[in-house]
Amino acid sequence: MRTCYSGLVSAAHLDQVVTLFGWAHRRRDHGGVIFIDLRDREGLVQVVCDPDRAETFKVAEGVRNEFCLKVVGKVRRRPEGTTNAGLISGEIEVLAHELEVLNPSVTPPFLLDDENLSETVRLTNRVIDLRRPAMQKNMLLRYKTARAFRRFLDDAGFIDIETPMLTKSTPEGARDYLVPSRVHDGQFFALPQSPQLFKQLLMVAGYDRYYQITKCFRDEDLRADRQPEFTQVDIETSFLTETEITGIMENLIRYVFKDAIDVELANPFPRISYQEAMTRYGSDKPDLRVTLELVDVADAMKDVAFKVFAGAANDPASRVTALRIPGGASLSRGEIDGYTEFVKIYGAKGLAYIKVNDVTQLNEAGLQSPIVKNLSEASLRTVMERTGAQSGDLIFFGADKAKIVSDALGALRTKIGHEKGHVDGRRWAPAWVVDFPMFDYDEEDKRWVACHHPFTSPKDEHLEFLETDPGKCLAKAYDLALNGWELGGGSVRIHRADVQEKVFKALGIGDEEAQLKFGFLLDALKYGAPPHGGLAFGLDRIVTMMTGAESIRDVIAFPKTQRAQCLLTQAPSPVDEKQLRELHIRLRNQVKADA
Repeated sequence: MRTCYSGLVSAAHLDQVVTLFGWAHRRRDHGGVIFIDLRDREGLVQVVCDPDRAETFKVAEGVRNEFCLKVVGKVRRRPEGTTNAGLISGEIEVLAHELEVLNPSVTPPFLLDDENLSETVRLTNRVIDLRRPAMQKNMLLRYKTARAFRRFLDDAGFIDIETPMLTKSTPEGARDYLVPSRVHDGQFFALPQSPQLFKQLLMVAGYDRYYQITKCFRDEDLRADRQPEFTQVDIETSFLTETEITGIMENLIRYVFKDAIDVELANPFPRISYQEAMTRYGSDKPDLRVTLELVDVADAMKDVAFKVFAGAANDPASRVTALRIPGGASLSRGEIDGYTEFVKIYGAKGLAYIKVNDVTQLNEAGLQSPIVKNLSEASLRTVMERTGAQSGDLIFFGADKAKIVSDALGALRTKIGHEKGHVDGRRWAPAWVVDFPMFDYDEEDKRWVACHHPFTSPKDEHLEFLETDPGKCLAKAYDLALNGWELGGGSVRIHRADVQEKVFKALGIGDEEAQLKFGFLLDALKYGAPPHGGLAFGLDRIVTMMTGAESIRDVIAFPKTQRAQCLLTQAPSPVDEKQLRELHIRLRNQVKADA
């Protein structure tokens, strides 16, 4: 039986005989003495094999990288000058008395300490990749983080209840992953995008504090922080207000960060309205470490000769916004062109700018820009005063539909802030974003859509707007942002069937459709449903932030690629004709199926 993990052997074990298991990280033959770095999930320990023990030494001569080994040996101090302060085992080594090869290994596809591996190579050989010390640390931190969530929630009276993986398709928002039914010809289950409806039903059933660490599925376009299957910490509670729910969740996140990575987050977290977040930062998940802010200047641009500004300034659905970069006049034309290309990713057509060479001269003598001649002195003065510009600064402008300006300049704010050092030095900057609008208007479909989901409760004082002016309706919704990422989001839910029906109608969901898709929920709400609300945290995203990993795939044991493929198992893959017949499925595109 193992005495302890190899990476945890320390000076506390001096002169003890220990039994260790692990893998040969590397083997070094120093002319008569063989050293083997034995690795397990906790780290490395140096094993010494000397020729005095002939049988052990002979086995050591045949050991190669990634052989699975058993070592029995005595712990002793390393010779002076050979200690390694970077390891728990750095002061000691293990003199091997016995060495057994439990299983040899073929030559691995790469060295485990190679830091320049392509992601394709890593994901194709994920089992070996997961042996790398960095990945082992990530997986252990993921476990510690999930454990911290469970501890806090268990102690706070929440109970863990599983909800179904095979459920009903409700095509609102992202696309569902569909599962054909073999016994119900032509009918389908859906994998859950969230346990949302089931956790609300649990509240109606009287389980007033629920949580679950669960897989969710969304068939959507992927980015570095997204996966088709992801893990969320799903939480729901009854009889609490919006402020009380966010208070518990705030304490939870503080506890998790302290327990998992020994970080003290701010207390309390600042609260920012959605409107303020979009106006000042161009994002509903702002990175508050960045000190740059957006400033609206549309009122000063309504009568200027520059039509790009004047047109947007006179359109209620648009914004004209300035972003001051202190010291930015030193930016090269190449850098400005690079930022112009960057904002085009977000739909912006271009990026106007003014270099403030001399703030006392509001003309082309003091301001360097192609647009200055088309702006009045009064409009320029307003821009300088409102942004607080000084000589040597640069001001970028966005003028377009409000969403495009907010997205483009919000992203530019964050990019320049970090690239040019306009940050306040904090490592972690959490914030609640609250008072979200209930609805967005979809110009393409000409209808209102839910900003969060259709089960979010409107503010009590805004109930009347559901039927008269949905655009004025604010929601009891809240998101927790950290360093420009959304850690989690939630809301107080609708617990009255009549209010839920009004929200469906505002969304253009008629009575028949509502009953077909959500009849089970509407019926349940009629049985004395309690006021309830909750939140879901993205576990993968939280651990990614904690580790500082570049991709969410670095904290998931067996992730999918950005094309939603598993390179290890080669999934998805074709299935045989018999399976398709059993599911009553005929493929339209046989070429792709056979590819």
